[in-house]
Amino acid sequence: MSKKNTLMIVAIALLVLVSAVGAAAGNLEAELAQVRAATAGFHNVDAALAAGHHLVPGIDYCWEEPGVGGMGYHYVNTSQLDTQVDALHPETMVYVPGPNGQLQLGAVEYVVPAPAWDAEGHADLPSVLGQRFHYSAKTDKYILHAWIWRHNPAGMFEDWNPNVSCP
Repeated sequence: MSKKNTLMIVAIALLVLVSAVGAAAGNLEAELAQVRAATAGFHNVDAALAAGHHLVPGIDYCWEEPGVGGMGYHYVNTSQLDTQVDALHPETMVYVPGPNGQLQLGAVEYVVPAPAWDAEGHADLPSVLGQRFHYSAKTDKYILHAWIWRHNPAGMFEDWNPNVSCP
């Protein structure tokens, strides 16, 4: 094969790769827009409470890790804690303290109980929005945060947000 043909093949392969990456990014943005639409009503904490999201004893405080950032308050819909993952129905709404102490919706969190998931014999971790969950030893659950309502400079799917602090 000539050098010219090899360069042409490499160029075409790069174009295909760039197109695929662009399509995946566009697909993620569309999925995130759907999650935002599905959770927009939960900006009001009372709406989350009415839908079954509550502070759960043992994790009913504002989560913060000095030097790393915070998460806020986790309002969990315990009736959704199972091995099913639905992008449009996150198990947890994460509220961050606002400037005047009011709670503001910052993120959603997807949660799967690890013992139940593992008992089903899954070969891989749960995933949603093209992201794999990770294990939380503190809660014995597989989790994934999505900071769809508040920018997280550490990354959209990181647990801790350096811009969040607890009172």
